[in-house]
Amino acid sequence: MITYEPFWRYLKKKKISTYMLIYTYGINSYTIDRLRHDKPLKTTTINDICNRLHCNLKDVMNFKPDVDEPDELTP
Repeated sequence: MITYEPFWRYLKKKKISTYMLIYTYGINSYTIDRLRHDKPLKTTTINDICNRLHCNLKDVMNFKPDVDEPDELTP
C-alpha cells in the first residue's frame, strides 16, 4: 500500500499549510484530498508535486506491504 505520510511530515517540517499548497504552489484541492486519504495518484501528479515543492519522492510517499495479500511474485 502506498501512503503519503511522508508528505504530511514534510509539509509540517517546512511549515506549508493546505492553503499554501493551493494558492502558492498551485496544487488543487482534489489532489490534496487524495493525498489525505491515501488514494492513488498519477505519477505525473506526483512529479508535479515534487517539482513544485522542491522535494524528493521519499518526501511524498512510502510503500507499506499489504499484510492480507499473498506475495504473487514468489513462486
